[in-house]
Amino acid sequence: MSAIIPPLSRRSILGAVAAVPVVAAGATTAFADTGTAVRFTLHATVLDGGEQVSAVSFDASSLGPIDPVSLTASTFTVHAKATSPVPLNGSPIFSEYDLDRVVAAATIDERRVITLHLSTAEGQPGGGTLGYILATGRNVELDLVYTITQARPLRLRNGRNATISSFEQGRLVSPEVDAFSYGTSKGGMNYRLFTPKRARNNGEGKKFPLIVWLHGGGEGGMGDRQTNEAQLRANRGALGFATDEAQSIFGGAYVVAPQCVSAWMANGKVFSPQVKALIDELVDSEHIDTSRIHVLGCSNGGYMTLRLQSDYPTFFATGVPICCGATPNFFTDEELIRVRSTPTWLVASKDDTTLPYLPNSGRVKALVPEARTSFYDHVIWDGYQFPGHWSWIYVAHNDPSHQGEHVWQWMSAARR
Repeated sequence: MSAIIPPLSRRSILGAVAAVPVVAAGATTAFADTGTAVRFTLHATVLDGGEQVSAVSFDASSLGPIDPVSLTASTFTVHAKATSPVPLNGSPIFSEYDLDRVVAAATIDERRVITLHLSTAEGQPGGGTLGYILATGRNVELDLVYTITQARPLRLRNGRNATISSFEQGRLVSPEVDAFSYGTSKGGMNYRLFTPKRARNNGEGKKFPLIVWLHGGGEGGMGDRQTNEAQLRANRGALGFATDEAQSIFGGAYVVAPQCVSAWMANGKVFSPQVKALIDELVDSEHIDTSRIHVLGCSNGGYMTLRLQSDYPTFFATGVPICCGATPNFFTDEELIRVRSTPTWLVASKDDTTLPYLPNSGRVKALVPEARTSFYDHVIWDGYQFPGHWSWIYVAHNDPSHQGEHVWQWMSAARR
């Protein structure tokens, strides 16, 4: 049986203590210090372009009743520093940073927890939790050190001013990511597993579909560094299927996201039986309907989707290869023809310069003519244009459609 650990962020402490003096901005002297020290939490959100720290929060109840009018976006400042956790040996890395985060708003709830909402947007520099190392082609979780400084006093209901003497950085929470438990298969493959709510209290013994998400090359492991994190934090590929919308469409579904020790394309014929063995272990241990096992993935994971479809042509209910690698370097014609046994939906963008769609997705379409296709001109979502390779964003939002039927509905209706 696979080892499954309940949902919990392994990145419990991401930075050192950030103790700061409390000095009024623009003042000549420090204002009074109440001696209160607090521990703060980092809150992260996974955008289409990757996870960002979107807020920090701390319990200010020890100060006493706070007049909320005295709390504004300028009451506290937030500085963020993100550095690589591994030696770079001269290689460039995207996206280390050392900057002040913009506090867009500050709120206080009935428990007197103050939340500083940080400006967060696609393409915005600073705030990311992952860094991409060019030499290795991998994402790593950055070491994050956040520093909070109180720039202005808070006013209490009794009219007195209150300040916080020091701030200590606590854990990072990312609710969508943390909803996936940690596991390792018998063969040693790490994975994250989302269990549908209906399966957690499954008194009727009901069976649920399983969605297998295969990550891109950047989310694979780096030798001994198998952290089982990047495949969920780099994009919304797996997370999209754990949303309330997707879970409603599928009637509840398991979502598993294994992490390759390197890159799927490096040795797909070896990784293929390892992924299949993981699936078989989950079937043995969970409430999974074997007629509704779906496989999909992006880039390297799109290649691996085709590899599994070809190697196990009667196993999967559907396959969705996204911006896949499918040139003769990876597949013979005979191998791709076996993909025809699985209902297939190809997704790619015509401006993809990483795995150009014509020699890759286009080749699959030529050999699997019955496959549905969604070939976009560009990758644009919510007005922001992403690189052409990032067509998985459309699948994460259930955008591809054929004659009025969207891809999630098509998957959910399929049976093996």
